[in-house]
Amino acid sequence: MSGWQPVRRTRAFEDVIARIEERIAGDGLTVGDRLPGERQLAEQLQVSRSSVREAMRVLETLGVVSSQAGRGPDAGAVLTSRPAGALTDLLRLHLGLSSLSLEEVIDARLMIEQWSAARAAAQRADPSALRDALERMDGAATAEDFVEHDTAFHVAVAEASGNRLIAAMMRSLRDSVRRYAIEAVERLGDTSGLRADHHRIHRAIVSGDHAEAAAAVEIHLRRAYPDISPTPVPPRIPEAEDRGPEDRGPEDRLGAEEGRGGRHEERRRRDERRRPDGVG
Repeated sequence: MSGWQPVRRTRAFEDVIARIEERIAGDGLTVGDRLPGERQLAEQLQVSRSSVREAMRVLETLGVVSSQAGRGPDAGAVLTSRPAGALTDLLRLHLGLSSLSLEEVIDARLMIEQWSAARAAAQRADPSALRDALERMDGAATAEDFVEHDTAFHVAVAEASGNRLIAAMMRSLRDSVRRYAIEAVERLGDTSGLRADHHRIHRAIVSGDHAEAAAAVEIHLRRAYPDISPTPVPPRIPEAEDRGPEDRGPEDRLGAEEGRGGRHEERRRRDERRRPDGVG
């Protein structure tokens, strides 16, 4: 064995994408800038127009450009920014193919949402978007309305963290399971428990209690997904653990009971793949 590996042959449209990436990084192209037209780009890169066309299709699917028909100064695709849409499509496909399990989705949500809620509380982020989503959620008349405003609340928490990538990931995770969430709300009927969880998260963020915000997110996800618990479970904050039973609220007791009673079920279900039918 010589250890040499065959050289990978790239297709022309992949080279076009690579050149566009180089120009974005090197020339500082940003959202709203227009790329050269198809004919001009093909001549400059010395490739066929079909290769340029295929590259544009790939970049449009990824949410990087928006192709528009036009001539002269109006020709050429416009750089855009739609990362959440591309991530949503990818996640939805993998969930449908069972390439991802519900447990993996919940694990990702737990990490993202706990960090986001704690960061938003620590920064005393503007809670207006959260408050608006809560009001709309409380007045939702249908499962579709509830899930729409529920999603808006969780995305608003991620956005309040100040990290745009985290917000895009959160939006993608929620949008990818939207259909299943609607079906779950219809089966659940009473959403008062879920709404109470949302109000608790909101209060923690408004008060600046980052530890309580993270704990409230975990309790909410455990309620929203009763058949499966995220593993590993982050440790409880000392303030919550040190309080006696008489001093704890119903949400605290719920989290403690689930923490004790769910260990065996966590181990049994760890490797099972389930349909993503949780809500929240």
